[in-house]
Amino acid sequence: MKTNKYVEELKAKSQAELNTELVAAKKELFNLRFQNATNQLDNTSRIKEVRKNIARIQTVITEKSKLA
Repeated sequence: MKTNKYVEELKAKSQAELNTELVAAKKELFNLRFQNATNQLDNTSRIKEVRKNIARIQTVITEKSKLA
């Protein structure tokens, strides 16, 4: 239930905090893809995890904007 805690933490954050976290996650995904392309990435499953986290953050942002 690690993801449930992560989603609850996201829901507790403000819109600005969510946006900064989204930018950070996208930068991390870019770096992971770059490392994967140059064969420097050891843990390729991290790409999938970061992509899902980006989707979770975007979902929470959408939920908050619909409530406002």
